[in-house]
Amino acid sequence: MSDNKPTNTALVTGATGLLGRQVVRALQGLSVPTELSSKADWTWEVEGTGFSRADGVNVLKVDLEKGEEVERVLGDVSPQVLVHCAANRFPDKVDADPEGTRLLNVEATRTLARACASRGILLIYISTDYVFSGKPGEAPYEADAATGPTNLYGVTKLDGEKAVIEEFSKAGKEGLGVVMRVPVLYGKTEEGRNEESAVNVLLDAVLKAQEGKKVKMDHWALRFPTNTEDVGRVCRDVAVKYLSTSEAERTSLPRILQFSGEEQYTKYEMCQLFAEILGLPIDNIEANTEGNDPNASVQRPYDCHLSTKVLKDLGIDVSAQDFVAWWRRELRAFRH
Repeated sequence: MSDNKPTNTALVTGATGLLGRQVVRALQGLSVPTELSSKADWTWEVEGTGFSRADGVNVLKVDLEKGEEVERVLGDVSPQVLVHCAANRFPDKVDADPEGTRLLNVEATRTLARACASRGILLIYISTDYVFSGKPGEAPYEADAATGPTNLYGVTKLDGEKAVIEEFSKAGKEGLGVVMRVPVLYGKTEEGRNEESAVNVLLDAVLKAQEGKKVKMDHWALRFPTNTEDVGRVCRDVAVKYLSTSEAERTSLPRILQFSGEEQYTKYEMCQLFAEILGLPIDNIEANTEGNDPNASVQRPYDCHLSTKVLKDLGIDVSAQDFVAWWRRELRAFRH
């Protein structure tokens, strides 16, 4: 009899992106293990899909908007879990291309959900805190709180959530369709592409301010920046938890989960932090406390802080990296 540990297979969409890369690493065992993920019988083979940046070798090139390509990759890989990170996730870009965004964020998600449900594959759908209105005094939001997105990005991600839950419910596989809401993300970018993250890109603003360029920076909306490595770890632990639960008991597991860092910053405060670490002035960055421009097409919420109670109740580690400590390490080479 072989002593080899059984290997599980995972598929990650958006594997070339900011979050997808870290989900792949976490499943490959390249991130910090937790008590749950260290179970002796859980090892993973991981495949990732992408589109514009996929090389077809390390990352499979799949157009998620084409049902036949989705069916083919699921048949070829035969995963036990699929983590769906691919999305148009920048609110301003969403407004510029509403039709294309709906195809990816909603219709492709429905196609994936239907295909996974029919095959009995666990689907973890990455969603956003922007499904909530973020009105002052409402946060923190529990997973079952009333939703009310303020912009089209939040609407499309909420519709994606509904598609996942509907398709798994229709297939009688309720315990296998899971939503994972996360807030604004930061982490290691690819080849210095800070624009991959709404947090990392603030570093560019600090550096440009040194050239004399005046910049207005939001000092109104409260953000809870969360590291992509932590999200990857949580996705891995959720996969282990749900797949190790019997089919009969799995139907009673929650369908909507939320993970977030707990440190609160405005964008201006993050710029202040980066400048302090780098020893740079930010005289050219002006704090903007006015909130949303009522005439702007994209209205951003004030405070969408997510409660992590449901994850805690499942026994999932919800600890998050220290924001300041992570950036001090990351920016060590830039310090003056």
